[in-house]
Order: sequence, then structure tokens, then C-alpha cells
Amino acid sequence: IFCGDEEILGSEFYLMERRKGLIIRGETSSISTRAADAEDPDTGNPLAVLSMESSQEFRKQVCKSFISNLVDLHSLDYKAAGLGDFGKPEGYTKRQVEGWTKRYINAKTDEHPELESAIKWLNKNIPDSRGAALIHNDYKFDNVMLDPTDLTEITAVLDWEMTTIGEPLMDLGSSLAYWMSKDEGEEMLSMPFNPRILMENISRRELVEMYEEMSGSKVSDIVFYYVFGTFKLAVIAQQIYYRYVNGFTQDKRFAAFGHFVNSLGKIGLRSIERNKI
Repeated sequence: IFCGDEEILGSEFYLMERRKGLIIRGETSSISTRAADAEDPDTGNPLAVLSMESSQEFRKQVCKSFISNLVDLHSLDYKAAGLGDFGKPEGYTKRQVEGWTKRYINAKTDEHPELESAIKWLNKNIPDSRGAALIHNDYKFDNVMLDPTDLTEITAVLDWEMTTIGEPLMDLGSSLAYWMSKDEGEEMLSMPFNPRILMENISRRELVEMYEEMSGSKVSDIVFYYVFGTFKLAVIAQQIYYRYVNGFTQDKRFAAFGHFVNSLGKIGLRSIERNKI
């Protein structure tokens, strides 16, 4: 609940409900809060376990819940919810491509020919909009909380600071960019946002098919939206690497981000050349 009355606490503030749940991160090989036979202290229900040994069907159900939640968000009547003036959906995709291109140029430290080829392609191939929706803009597994007793249920979605009204397929494309496959190399699989515990035998194409089935509409130009997602990730990594190279941060973990930028550029260009995600 947001309150704009500064007289109460001396500034604007909001109240947020506390939610309990589990978050899947890239390094996770097994997920549970306690032993497999333990119970949730609040409900008495047994705690769920998700591991590399979990069945493919169970992992797929977790993914279906993830996509279903995104479809529900995109289906929300944002005007009825009072969010009609929350963003500017007209020309959203073009503004995003141009804006992230400028961010890359401003943070550039090295030559990345594959990424720059992908950037040129994106700027020349902006598709027509399929409509406007409330979009999260950073929808990934470590931004959702799963019910500890039923990992196919989402209890909360976190990090809404980039939310706006825009093209829903831009949201889907960004989510797909976080979903790395084995053939993209161990370096990319090691990035902390990758839900490795779920990626085994579940492809990006399957996620798109889930979205199509649940939304009731065919997804077109998905290569564009996926490549934009990889491009946006590359720019974020480049901005962090720029800060590291120029001494604004000394965190040694950021030394590898230049390699991430290069790898993401190759992934995006390969998707363009193959015309597949």
C-alpha cells in the first residue's frame, strides 16, 4: 500500500506484506528449507523438495506455474486497475531498442562484433506491436517466491521497479534470455540468474509453447524478442564491467563480466542466423 502523505513519516512510504517462500537461484542443485520429511510450522504441511533428481514432469509443472503467472500479469486489465497512465505503450519496443543501444555505447570498453551485429539487426527489425500490457520487465525465477509446501505455486513476485505498460512479448523475451541451454557453455550456465535445476530437458521453445497455450494467442517474432532479451542482459553486464574497468568498484567478481558480454553477443547473433531461439 503506497502512501504519498509526507506528514505521517516525513516522506512518502509504502507497506508491503511479508510472504514466505523459496527462491531458485543458478547455483541451486537442491531446494528445500529443511529435511524432506519436515513440516511447515505454519501449516503443518510437508515441505516440498526440488532437486536434479526430481522428475521432468514435476520440473515442467514448476515452469508452467512460472509462465501461467506471467500470462495472468499480461492479461490484467491495467486500465481498470487504475494504471492507465502508468506508462507509454505507443512505440515502446522502438524506445527500448534505441535506449539500450545508447546505454551500450555509453558504457563500451571493448569491441564486441557479434553483439554489435545483433544491435544493428534489432534496430532494423522492430516488429509491429501486438498490444499493451502490464509488464514486469525482469521476470525470472530468482524474482519469484515458491510455496515451500508446493513448489508449483508462486506466493510472490519480487523486484517491480522496472514495471511499466508495454509490449508483453518484450517481457517474455527477457524471461527467455535468462534460460540458458547446455550448448551455450559452462560460463553462461554459471551466471547466477540461470535456474539450472529446471533447465534440464526443458527448452525455451517449450516455454513459448506454454505461453501460447495459456494466453490463447500465437507468439510471433519470438527471435526478435529473445535476442533483445540477450542484448539487454549484455548491456547490463557491460555497464557493470565499465564500472569495474574504470575503478568505480573493486569487486573482483565483475572482472568476468566482459566475457559475459561477449558470450551474450554470440548467443544473440547465433539465434538471428539460425532464426530460432
